Amino acid sequence: MTTRASIIRRPAVAGQFYPGDPDELQSAVDGYLAQASKSGPDPAALISPHAGYVFSGHVAAQAFKQVEGVDYDAIVVLGTNHSDPGARGCSIWPEGAWAMPMGDVPIDSELAQALMDASDCITFQRNAHLMEHSIEVQLPFLQRVQPGKKFVPIVVAEPTTANCEALANALASTLEGRHALVVASSDLSHYPPYDDAVRVDRATLAAVASLDPLALQASISDYMDENIPDLHTCMCGEGPVMATMLYARAIGAEQVDILKYANSGDVGYGDKHRVVGYGAVRFAKGSAPELLAEDKQTLLHLTRQTLNDYLGKGQMPDFKTISPALLQPRATFVTLRVRETGELRGCRGEVIARQPLVESVMNMAIASATDDPRFMPVTADEVPRLHIEISALTPMKPIKPEEVVVGRHGLMIVKGYNSGLLLPQVPTEQGWNREEYLRGLCHKAWLSSNAWKDRDAQLYGFEAEVWGEEE
Repeated sequence: MTTRASIIRRPAVAGQFYPGDPDELQSAVDGYLAQASKSGPDPAALISPHAGYVFSGHVAAQAFKQVEGVDYDAIVVLGTNHSDPGARGCSIWPEGAWAMPMGDVPIDSELAQALMDASDCITFQRNAHLMEHSIEVQLPFLQRVQPGKKFVPIVVAEPTTANCEALANALASTLEGRHALVVASSDLSHYPPYDDAVRVDRATLAAVASLDPLALQASISDYMDENIPDLHTCMCGEGPVMATMLYARAIGAEQVDILKYANSGDVGYGDKHRVVGYGAVRFAKGSAPELLAEDKQTLLHLTRQTLNDYLGKGQMPDFKTISPALLQPRATFVTLRVRETGELRGCRGEVIARQPLVESVMNMAIASATDDPRFMPVTADEVPRLHIEISALTPMKPIKPEEVVVGRHGLMIVKGYNSGLLLPQVPTEQGWNREEYLRGLCHKAWLSSNAWKDRDAQLYGFEAEVWGEEE
């Protein structure tokens, strides 16, 4: 029999990360919320920081302000694992309540059980919660904007791609048909100087906005490899955030808004030589900004201008836009062909979204002209004779071989140190069926023809909007 002592989780950081006195805490939270503004669609998910309120409370308030007065019937808070190195998978607190200075927050035990039933990776590991602050610091805000509501706390103990996918799938299936809110708890960069933090955090938030976990992982890896002074991590809640990105994609919450960014150096007593970054992000139901016909024509004209300016004068064109679709992070490929013969002259791209679409197209145009190892660099005199084609990719996701649709899916295979990618138009141009497509993909990656069948081969699928200049 479960005892009351085991199902009531006591505060671990009251009086440290936030005021321990109920009246003082309510006054502090209400003060932060009063300074925040509410606009835009109701969130299906949020990212909120979990540092001490004196540093990050104003950023957390901007996230939670968006759910004030919204009638949710299911709330899940995802935390990260700072405190229990022995925890595995994802740990849920399945029943009872979390005691807080402003009153107990009850557990939605029925939803908790349904989530455990949905995935073997979700289990109750008591020690993963007892000293962990990342979920606890969200609750006073939740109590003020969603008073009296139950919730389910889950610590993502191991932020592997497999665990995050399993958690996201469990959330999507269990919460289907409900008006649900998922909150991911995470801070951003830890301890670099102020200017480095701003640069790293902007890239991390752009990767989050791409809804591509591979882009987030790559961005974090790239900046950690830069040896930035005192940068210990780019995102301590990578697991909760990745799971939330996958969940948002699964339920069609593809409108991503960066609501607020700040770091500890922005408060009056913060040390700008050693800061921690904080972001508030909203995921709302609906599609990402759509590329309109005029956007596509703009990109074709810009690609040609980029080739002329860079190959002719060694400079990039000065281009500014307010189009939401062009500012959305997207991965792109630019293909250059000889107009008269159709002969390939250069094709380069990126498989993950590292920058806004417009910047990606400009950079990949230059790479296609100057950095395709199969060809000599394009000269300025050749540009008028080239045909330009642009492919804008959707985020990649794992795909099974039997799910591949020729003409619809582009593919990437990764096995060990080998990887290869083919755009969705390639198998159609070659007249391949599905198996020929998979064999061709392996050939591109310098793998054996049937490597796609190997257990250690990872297959990713994506779709692409493809358009080119008129002949």
